[in-house]
Amino acid sequence: MDTDFSGPGGLDIQKQAHHWAGVARGLAPMIEAAGERTERERKVPKDVMQALHEAQLFRLLMPRSLNGCEADPLSYMQVLEEISAADASTGWCLGQGLGCSIAAAYLDHAIAAEIFDTPDGVLAWGPPTTAKAIKVDGGYRVTGHWRFASGSPNCTWFGGQSEVCEADGTPAKDDKGRSISRIMLFPAASAEIINVWDVIGLRGTGSDDYAVKDLFVPEAYTMWRDHQPDRREFGPLYSIPILTMYGMGFSGVALGIARTVLEEFMKVAEGKTARGMSKPLCENAVIQSQTAQAVARLQSGRAFLVQMIKEFYGASVAGGEFPLDLRAKLRISITWSMQQAKDVVDFCYHAAGTNAIFEKNPFERRFRDIHTVTQQGQAHATNFEFAGQALYGKTPGHRL
Repeated sequence: MDTDFSGPGGLDIQKQAHHWAGVARGLAPMIEAAGERTERERKVPKDVMQALHEAQLFRLLMPRSLNGCEADPLSYMQVLEEISAADASTGWCLGQGLGCSIAAAYLDHAIAAEIFDTPDGVLAWGPPTTAKAIKVDGGYRVTGHWRFASGSPNCTWFGGQSEVCEADGTPAKDDKGRSISRIMLFPAASAEIINVWDVIGLRGTGSDDYAVKDLFVPEAYTMWRDHQPDRREFGPLYSIPILTMYGMGFSGVALGIARTVLEEFMKVAEGKTARGMSKPLCENAVIQSQTAQAVARLQSGRAFLVQMIKEFYGASVAGGEFPLDLRAKLRISITWSMQQAKDVVDFCYHAAGTNAIFEKNPFERRFRDIHTVTQQGQAHATNFEFAGQALYGKTPGHRL
């Protein structure tokens, strides 16, 4: 598949995003058709996974040196938007897998190829409840328990953020006296998956817990996200913090869900006449006004996000310096677009009346999904506080 585009840094971000969104859109019908199966089986079905792999979508953010596409963050966001418009669980798993794949840029080439350059290579990871990596000759002895490993039923490798400890068990410190953490990478077969994912939405993500006990992990199979001494790839994509990339992706998932719900509601509104009314919903002045406002929320939130992704990637192409106000505005656009997407879904769900409560209709599952998506920290209102602190030139209370 030809992914070479001209433009700044060798890439035309708009052209590339259009290309990859089109690839994702081509898979949408089969992904949507599998949506009920995805939810019922609590994982993305193997035929859907195979289609995603064959379309190179799990390679979207991998380095070109590893046969990856090394695309830009706008492509990433728009791919997830298209996939999530079809099924949010599938979009979420793809987004998580892509975020984890950025680890390839921080590993020795041979190790990265072993993990990622395979027909079905997918890395999953999540935050620890408790995890320690004891230093031993050649690596670490790791015992840990981690949560929220989205895509775990289909992953081939796990990563686990762990506190590094000396041989006697005391926490290791860097030259500034700070605790050291590293992400341990190990084959999925080495871990115990703990089935805890009984939730209201995103049921098909299989975001279960996982654990290992006294597992030896060689030093070469460890890294730390955004840690420059670990970095092996120097394209502009890999100057963007991994957590920031995740935020762009989560926004795409939310926007995709909301777009489908709004489209489906407008179809319902053309044919449904509410009790006590003589005309269909689409001729009701309140519904007309609220629909127009929903379109404004969704499109303006998306436009702001797209603008900030372009500016942020432009800064990366120009040298990887991200001023505080730029980081603040990107953070605002991520959180704002996710919240606007939720508000649009809420309007459609309530305005559709009883149509929205039946599983056979396209509202109920997506209503649950969007409210699960926005429980993620990047959608929380506290992000506005921290971004506002930065806009006033103050040190934000949380990393932007």
